[in-house]
Amino acid sequence: MSGASQRSGIQAMVIAVAGATMIAALLLWALGANPLEAFKLLFEGSFGSMSKLSATLLVWVPLVIASASLVITYSTGLWNIGVEGQIIMGAIFATWAARTIPGPGWVVMLAGIILGIVGGMLWALLAGVLKTHGGVNEIFGGLGLYFVALGLTTYLVIGPWSREGVASTSGTDLFDADVWFPRIGSLDVSWLSLLLAIIAIGGVYFVMRGTMFGLKLKSVGNNMASSARLGIPSNRYMLGAFAVAGGLAGLAGTTQAMAFHHKLVPSVSGGFGFLGILVVLLAGFRAAPVAPLALFFAALSVGASQLELRLDLDSSVGGVIQGTLVLFVMLATGWQRRRAENRAAAEAGGSN
Repeated sequence: MSGASQRSGIQAMVIAVAGATMIAALLLWALGANPLEAFKLLFEGSFGSMSKLSATLLVWVPLVIASASLVITYSTGLWNIGVEGQIIMGAIFATWAARTIPGPGWVVMLAGIILGIVGGMLWALLAGVLKTHGGVNEIFGGLGLYFVALGLTTYLVIGPWSREGVASTSGTDLFDADVWFPRIGSLDVSWLSLLLAIIAIGGVYFVMRGTMFGLKLKSVGNNMASSARLGIPSNRYMLGAFAVAGGLAGLAGTTQAMAFHHKLVPSVSGGFGFLGILVVLLAGFRAAPVAPLALFFAALSVGASQLELRLDLDSSVGGVIQGTLVLFVMLATGWQRRRAENRAAAEAGGSN
């Protein structure tokens, strides 16, 4: 990317953030709240103490891993809407490991991580096979598999893995404490989860920037027909993208089951796959901005509870702010692209 393009991108992002902030402030003012006080409460509610920072990081971990997985598929031109189902399958496989595999806690945790990755990978590959060999659009295939995974979770929770004498959707029995991911002191967040999240986003950044595999994935995403003429097997690389992305999504499910809930619950995916879509859209399908953007979204999700407690506002206002930011970024990106196209057309006309 040229220096001019980078400056144009930064300019568009600044305009988008400024516009979203103004709209959010007007919304808060219309609801009878002081915008400055509300923004202060959002910050304090997510970073105001070590326990609140811990709560924010609990949300950041699965969100950044899910977003990293989406960078892979979106860069390949695939709309992996079924990432939620892949998170769920990762949690199911990790739960099986925690409930079934004997041995020391570290062995079970390692097995849970590996099997969680495998579960998400298999579920994503199924969507990939439907796409490449069945002609099923990945959006429809992914959504269908998400609902299958969701139904399977509910069946396991109230059926084979239900608590003894209880058929409740509140979840399975808690895992043995020695297979819980280790925490940082008395905080709720796990250092192992943080490490896995950092490895995930760092690995995706390296793959997409520094490997031939990443270059070919982007080639397929940019122009599949041209890639085929260059000898790049598009279907194989699309399946590879699904496999890597699904494995990462399954890892996010593992952290949800073994580091946060410590059991399997029907809502184990937490909506992080769908929220990750917004993160990756804002990141422009690039890995580098994903971690800070995911932290911003996590902070909004956690800090929004303070708006309800302190200002008597519904906590969903945080979601409205998130959506407003996404809308303005999309508008700014479109405006930037239109300017670039007009400039290119003018230069082409001047050269003729």
